[in-house]
Amino acid sequence: MPVAVVIDSTAYLPADLTPRLTVVPLTVVVGGVQGLEGVEVSPADVSRAMTGRRIAVQTSRPAPEQFAVTYRRLLDQGATGVVSVHLSAELSGTVESASLASAEFGDRVTVIDSRSTGMGLGFPALAAVRVADGGAELAEVAQATRDAIGRTFTFFYVDTLEFLRRGGRINAAEALFGTALSVKPILHVRDGTIAIREKVRTASRGLARLVDLAVAAADETPVDVAVHHLAAPQRAEALAEALAVRLGDRLCDSHVTEAGAAVGAHAGPGLACVVVHRRP
Repeated sequence: MPVAVVIDSTAYLPADLTPRLTVVPLTVVVGGVQGLEGVEVSPADVSRAMTGRRIAVQTSRPAPEQFAVTYRRLLDQGATGVVSVHLSAELSGTVESASLASAEFGDRVTVIDSRSTGMGLGFPALAAVRVADGGAELAEVAQATRDAIGRTFTFFYVDTLEFLRRGGRINAAEALFGTALSVKPILHVRDGTIAIREKVRTASRGLARLVDLAVAAADETPVDVAVHHLAAPQRAEALAEALAVRLGDRLCDSHVTEAGAAVGAHAGPGLACVVVHRRP
């Protein structure tokens, strides 16, 4: 059995790409009732809570023991090692939980901070699987994952910064800036944190700028692209179509998925996100 690859539930990979990945879900609390992301709590649950009666939605990291149980099972099944890739430590304590759990297994488990989320985590995890399936050892799989992180870029648009402010993912001053004069924010993940990239006046202009930023990030290299959304499928499909036209032959694989509860709880309905992964 090759090196196993573990991720958390915020990767939002298409279902057909997940068989070789083991997912440890975050916990989402909707109106005081908790459930596992993608298992007991869906994106639709979160969207309804946030747009209807504005029910409180919160998230929490997996406990270290959840990771320990997963690592132990994979190693007992014959994995030669485990690479565990997770959303940014600046956004969640998930990496810390995984690191605490890994101490039990010594050098058989390597925990990696993706410095992102969504397919900013998913693309590096897929790179890890490809190398692992080629027979690479743990250190090589870990290095391939880190290399892929450096070639992956995440940009997103939200209708309001209020949900990010409530969740502590962006500060109050930035949230105030984003709501002044009905400014629409375009954000990016930089050094593992969420930062305002620029401001536009309308949603349509914001989505057009997402395409511009993604094309610039692709440069002249072949790329894979993922588009995430929350309760905005038409917005996501329009983005994917525009990217296909602009990138042309440089576009290798394209994916459209709905963001899950953990990210949706902080971004809010209307989220549109583009992740660009340069191929080596």
